[in-house]
Amino acid sequence: MAYTEFIAAIDLGTSRLVGMAGTKNTSTGILSVIACDTEDSDSGIRRGCVVNVEETAAKIKRLVRKLESKLNGARIAKIYIGIGGQSVHSIDHSVIREVAEEDIVTEDLKDLLLEECRTYRAESLDILGIVPPVYYVDGNRVQNPAGVPFRRIEAKYKLIAGRPSLRRHIKACMERTQLKLADILISPLALADVVLSEDEKSLGCALVDFGAGVTSVTIYRKGHLADLCVIPLGGHLITKDLTTLPLIESEAERLKIDYGSAVVGKDEDESVQVSAVDGIGIQSVKLSKVNHVIGSRMKEIVENVYAILEADNLIESLGAGVVITGGASNLRNLAEEMRKRLKKDIRYAALRENLMENTSLAAYSEFAAAIGLLSQGDMNCAQITEQTSERDMFGNEPVAGAEKTNEPIKVKPVKEPVKKPEQKTPKPSKIGSLFDRLGGIFDDNNL
Repeated sequence: MAYTEFIAAIDLGTSRLVGMAGTKNTSTGILSVIACDTEDSDSGIRRGCVVNVEETAAKIKRLVRKLESKLNGARIAKIYIGIGGQSVHSIDHSVIREVAEEDIVTEDLKDLLLEECRTYRAESLDILGIVPPVYYVDGNRVQNPAGVPFRRIEAKYKLIAGRPSLRRHIKACMERTQLKLADILISPLALADVVLSEDEKSLGCALVDFGAGVTSVTIYRKGHLADLCVIPLGGHLITKDLTTLPLIESEAERLKIDYGSAVVGKDEDESVQVSAVDGIGIQSVKLSKVNHVIGSRMKEIVENVYAILEADNLIESLGAGVVITGGASNLRNLAEEMRKRLKKDIRYAALRENLMENTSLAAYSEFAAAIGLLSQGDMNCAQITEQTSERDMFGNEPVAGAEKTNEPIKVKPVKEPVKKPEQKTPKPSKIGSLFDRLGGIFDDNNL
């Protein structure tokens, strides 16, 4: 029997696209994956950014067909797309409301502050998402200000920004696939939500995702997002470094995976046999040389992670330490190298318990970002036809008289404010200048 309700999402990675369809229990939030597949990115995506629209659109379409083959005849009408490539970062933005006489904070007032935040436009940047704010009532931090008397309330938001081309190229891809775009979601935030507990976020924690094209750093302090930054260095760059030994790229990738270490060992005089560069015969390469190249590049990436944490004095706030994930995190001794540099506990990411129903979490750990996208989705992505089964995503018969729809619940319009809230100029991220200087090296022309 075909599925009539499900969420569908694709995470756009530099090395591969991960597609997933699943259902979510609306009362518990527990997920059930009903289809999962992958497609190599090839040259269509670099450093997490779409650089070839036609090629990426074809990959998305092929991946959607793979998912549909596992949906018992159901078709996908719309899909969530997850991004997290180069140029994605967080910026600070505050919205303030003051009153002449003491008033009470209401949910309507909180909505007005959010609406005001949505009107903000950053120069040369596209706002991709808004993270729930930290509220200050009369100068005091308040978790939920609704019902609290105030004379002045400030909502400090974290806006997720990136180059306008990120959204533009994704929309162009979806137009070519003839699929609707449900929404664009931020993959590093979706990943953090399924591998970090609320306790870890409250204690302070950094999630470092060592991807193929980029390394994403997502930092939480006191339960809220403190910073999101993407370093334009990843595992593919290590492979390119190894080709200078010289090695052909396929052999360089194999040596990195099978023998790679973030630390050069003292007893690595062992040699391994690889295909010769000319494709004829074999050649020997010392592991000490291989790991010297790998270790040098990983040290650079770890130093960039340290610089991000140090810029806003966030290292001391990481009571829950640092969590690492991603393909390049599988290099031997990486945790040891990071522990030595950051002076913090390091652990490998794992999906949170009670996240998925009747499924081994370990089986889906490498697809954690896609799981996170499903978790954030709230729109039915199934194509509804008259031939579609009358059962919902949980196998229940529909309620009599219920109207079938695949559109999200509409929110009532917010009342206009009596007084326009004061807008505070956003504070630029301290680490921004570091990556501005890198821009000349890793700009669009070099992608």
